[in-house]
Amino acid sequence: MKKYIVMLLLFPLFAFAQKMVSKEVMEVKKFQEDLNAEYRNPKETPLRGDNFTNFKEHPFFPFDLKYRITAKFSRTENPKPFEIPTSSGKTKMYKEYGKAVFELDGKSYTLTLYQSLDLLKQKKYKDYLFLPFRDATNEKETYGGGKYMDLKIPKGNTIILDFNQSYQPYCAYNAYDYNCPIVPQENKLPVEIRAGVMYEDIYHH
Repeated sequence: MKKYIVMLLLFPLFAFAQKMVSKEVMEVKKFQEDLNAEYRNPKETPLRGDNFTNFKEHPFFPFDLKYRITAKFSRTENPKPFEIPTSSGKTKMYKEYGKAVFELDGKSYTLTLYQSLDLLKQKKYKDYLFLPFRDATNEKETYGGGKYMDLKIPKGNTIILDFNQSYQPYCAYNAYDYNCPIVPQENKLPVEIRAGVMYEDIYHH
């Protein structure tokens, strides 16, 4: 009888956990579908010529809840605009917005989040945060120059970093038409982040 009661008590927890996971999986699935649709759309894609014609879909790391992390978030006071070098040798203006401190496999890491001064001029990007980062998968399963994440300004003092929604910059696929911000030294992680878009032969995948 006791065992039966325990099972009854645990069942709502299982159901709740299942619901949470499926919500997060659905978010990542939507991210993947939107990204593939963008690359198939001739008006939005960075791909040119045969690369566009042959594109099927991006390869992704399998979804892993381990890489959806709630980080502590602190805002940077009085940040000064600065230049971030880009892949084309030019620079783009950004300002630091805050820092995210998180744990992965028992170790603590910090990433800096930025705002683009160009994008801030557009109303729809006023809540947008830019997170470029590098990790130990670069030049192996992911682009050597690192990966990006798009985030929204959080209301409180935590922010969700879902590395399952990280992607390669356009320059990874078309270095001629795009100049992408180079990942600042402070955002280089000494660990593998096996999540998000992989960098394989996407055109024949």
